[in-house]
Amino acid sequence: MLRPDEHDPQVVTEYTVGAVARLLGVPVATLRSWNRRYGIGPRHHVPGRHRYYTRGDLTVVIRMMELVRAGATPASAAQAARIVLEPAPVLGDFGAVLDAAERMDVPALVALVSGHLTHHGVCDTWNRVCRPAFEVVVERQAAGQGYIDVEHLLSWAVTTSLYRSVPVLVGPERELRVLLACTEGEQHTLPLEVLRAALAERRCPALLLGANLPAGALADALQRRTRRCAVVLWAQAARTATLEPIAAAEHHGAAVMLAGPGWQQTEYTCGRSHLGSLAEALTKISAVAS
Repeated sequence: MLRPDEHDPQVVTEYTVGAVARLLGVPVATLRSWNRRYGIGPRHHVPGRHRYYTRGDLTVVIRMMELVRAGATPASAAQAARIVLEPAPVLGDFGAVLDAAERMDVPALVALVSGHLTHHGVCDTWNRVCRPAFEVVVERQAAGQGYIDVEHLLSWAVTTSLYRSVPVLVGPERELRVLLACTEGEQHTLPLEVLRAALAERRCPALLLGANLPAGALADALQRRTRRCAVVLWAQAARTATLEPIAAAEHHGAAVMLAGPGWQQTEYTCGRSHLGSLAEALTKISAVAS
């Protein structure tokens, strides 16, 4: 992703709307509509002159085009595209994220996580920023320092940033092939939120059915699908790792993949795919959903 510096001489290179339209292969009317509706276009205008795109403006509109072509709505794509001009945070600097969460500084926290996601991608942000921050939180909880409030705020900020930076893929031409769900009684949705976003980066749309999904509701969702689906079932604890959702999914011909530490304490992983990491999940799901 091109991230120009506003003080770089290349940034002041100017492009007409017609030149940008030819570069992207879109009508001029589309670019003007994006500029009018979402503010995506020339940011600087000298009265009496035509509006020209700078190199920075071009970077934003290219990012928006990538997201729209991947299946994001124009509104969500515009929100995500603007982040590319924000400074790229240092990958792995989870201390700043944790500090913002401890101070309850919501704008700074969301900006940091969104910046990591946009400039470094979902996998690196999760593995090198979010997970280390959560590990510190868990250690401090175990030491009796509380931190439940910090954990909840950090979880909310990561989820919010995921939707801000990696919009949901939509569109009638995109037949969903992947369903993500927490088993009945399971409330930990964040790992599946991360997986949804990581799949979206790969242009693989997935439907997240949320927390605490009864097996019957999963069966209903599968019955509505016109094509065979891959189903990822998350269980954080052994008590939520039950056979019922597996049976419901397999009854409808779904390829079932189990995720979360809860399944490892059961016999249900025998003969079924267990996803041990985000990278493994992306590889196996992409192979089934392609």
